[in-house]
Amino acid sequence: MICPFCRHDDSRVVDSRPVEEGTGIRRRRECSSCGRRFTTSETSVLLIVKRSGATEPFSREKVIAGVRKACQGRPVDDDDLALLAQRVEETLRSDGQAEVEAQNVGMAILAPLRELDEVAYLRYASVYRNFGSLEDFEGEIALLRAAPSVGPSNKSKNVSAVQEDSITH
Repeated sequence: MICPFCRHDDSRVVDSRPVEEGTGIRRRRECSSCGRRFTTSETSVLLIVKRSGATEPFSREKVIAGVRKACQGRPVDDDDLALLAQRVEETLRSDGQAEVEAQNVGMAILAPLRELDEVAYLRYASVYRNFGSLEDFEGEIALLRAAPSVGPSNKSKNVSAVQEDSITH
């Protein structure tokens, strides 16, 4: 690390501390030439590779903006969306790759969105997976019914189904 005071290119780390919920490190350094101390911050950068080949840093805000459209009119608040974006980022970072294809970001959104709200999930999946016919929707709905999630939008349906089941038996 180059000293900001004397421009010498050697320094030693005196102290390190995690910052930003563990996604970064704050280091206190001392220049081996002039002896002055300075602070540096290190964060790992997760780059998204777009279809065009261009790269850009991962943005939770872009995930939230995209998912917010699918959640329009649904009982989903900003905290839910922030948590979903955090889960997506954690999923992508868990692979240990510095660069991730944009397609993988969309795939990482699907599972937590399904848990959050199945209607929003279906909306998002229909655009993301380019549903072209009613059969595409019917197939996805059949999958949702076959393995219901336990997300917030599904809890009341599960209780209703149990109540209806107990009434008919």
